[in-house]
Amino acid sequence: MCRMARPRKPLLSRDRIVETACALVDAEGLAAVSTRRLAAELGVSGPSLYNHFRTKDQILEAVADSVSAQVDLSMFDAADGRDWRTALHDWAVSYRAALTRHPNIVPVLARGPGRRPAGLRLADAMFGAMVDAGWPPAQATSIGALMRYFIMGSALGSFAGGFVDDETAYDPADYPHLGQAHLLADRQQLIDDRAFETGLRALLDGLALQYEQVGGAAGGSSAPAVTP
Repeated sequence: MCRMARPRKPLLSRDRIVETACALVDAEGLAAVSTRRLAAELGVSGPSLYNHFRTKDQILEAVADSVSAQVDLSMFDAADGRDWRTALHDWAVSYRAALTRHPNIVPVLARGPGRRPAGLRLADAMFGAMVDAGWPPAQATSIGALMRYFIMGSALGSFAGGFVDDETAYDPADYPHLGQAHLLADRQQLIDDRAFETGLRALLDGLALQYEQVGGAAGGSSAPAVTP
């Protein structure tokens, strides 16, 4: 009985292309991705990529969607039991965690979901949960936009990482309040995480006040969901 020899490399697939492109983006940024570079990394000929993606932009869109798919949406399930504020908090934390693992893809995600399935599921789940909780659709849309700005902005850069660790860099004659700024870089993750949590709680406190004003009553003018 004849048996076909196994290929030396795994057969090319859409998932394999996306995983390889994601690794390139993470390591070297968006500019590192090209069909020629991907073909070399995958050990295939360039034209074989076109059986799965027509353009580089389509590949980057798929990478972005794979990151959106990492965001936990379980808190928006009707059976989950979390109130809208807790659900929004936990979702924001999961969303930021996904973006901080892949910060170089954020500019692509910031364009909005377009036709990306995971991105659309993310937007649909968040918007629907807010409306179901009693937010008028127009305000639920504004909440989606607000959270998108805040979460993506937090993932684009590090406040603490923006200061050098040289204690002589900030002359007190010029910057009298930055005498300890050189210490921030060593505590980058702690400071950035704490800043995100501080801002998130401030946003939620403000939304809670608005929620009291609308009385948690569903209704209001309809508006399209602005995707998170």
